Amino acid sequence: MNIAYVYPWDVVGDPTAAARIASLGVEAVALAASYHSARVVTPYHPDHRVLEVAHSAFYLPVRPSAWGRLVPASPTWTAADSWSQARDALREAGLKVLAWTVLTHNSWLGSRNPDMVVRNAFGDPYPHALCPAHDDVLDYCERLVREIVTAGEPDGIILEACGPMGYGHQSPHEKTAGADWTGVHQDLLSLCFCAACADRYPAGTLQAVRAAVDGSPTSTADTLGSPTSMADTLGSPTSMADALGDLHDQVREVRVALSAGLRERVLPACGELPVTLHANPDPWATGAFAALPAGDPRAHALVGNCWGDPVTDAGRLGALGALAAEGQRVGAYVLALPPRPADPGVLAEQLQIYGKSGAQEFHLYHAGLASPARLDALREALARQ
Repeated sequence: MNIAYVYPWDVVGDPTAAARIASLGVEAVALAASYHSARVVTPYHPDHRVLEVAHSAFYLPVRPSAWGRLVPASPTWTAADSWSQARDALREAGLKVLAWTVLTHNSWLGSRNPDMVVRNAFGDPYPHALCPAHDDVLDYCERLVREIVTAGEPDGIILEACGPMGYGHQSPHEKTAGADWTGVHQDLLSLCFCAACADRYPAGTLQAVRAAVDGSPTSTADTLGSPTSMADTLGSPTSMADALGDLHDQVREVRVALSAGLRERVLPACGELPVTLHANPDPWATGAFAALPAGDPRAHALVGNCWGDPVTDAGRLGALGALAAEGQRVGAYVLALPPRPADPGVLAEQLQIYGKSGAQEFHLYHAGLASPARLDALREALARQ
């Protein structure tokens, strides 16, 4: 099955949108039901070309009785019931409609509830990142899914950010590259030490993380009696095991448990609907593709990110395939936007690589943001498969 990703405003108000999307050769659409802020282009819409999605929003009517402490915002840039309007138009074109649901990535709620967000080892808050260690965050995510299932009546549900967010975030005017932090540094800065998380780690974890980030010669001997991490020597750690030493396995278990705990709350709320998880086999993963190092047989499909080097992405898909239960599908989340060229040959070759690595379905990003030339390339590439 091939799935095109779109926003409600790509469809609402554009009578040609549903047929254009169906002509790509897809069977289903991932339609954003809960999504974060963005600045987007709308190359085809009769009423606008650039849209400011000012904050995270819920694209079904917000019924106060459906929510607890955390209540999502309604959009001002499109209709409050835009999801249902778009769903109906897409179904009329013969497409299944899956509810693309972003869970813990929500700057609107995070900035208004700073006690509920991820905080790194230095105490810095990440307002975009709701921490699933908090009961109110778990409650919000569960209610969000139940409301989408009940009010939206989708054909399936896609869960994004089904775990903790972390350091990585493309904020407006991002100014973080100059620190020269490696991927390990960013994983360390993604560990949450909020009030609900701090006591879950073994003693000395916060000090070890700080020292490893700063490349400090200060060791954790003051708290544990003996050096345990890369922070005992100057230089950058080469892995999380290098950075955390004897603490590694315990900290890893804490991190993986956060994503697992969130799944325990939201998957039952999906009822009988097919569930797709945006997932990453890396236990330290944060963000849209949450850590899933042991798999989860309750999902119908596991989808891996394929926005980087195709060989690396193929390896990730292979790892997800190794985790998949019998009958569970593996999908590739394929980028059709820059820096990928608008070239059907290149795109078809990448799809073939992902297919040989175990991808049984292609999740195509993004049918609303792509230029006419890019949609043509995508259409042709799919036809070659």
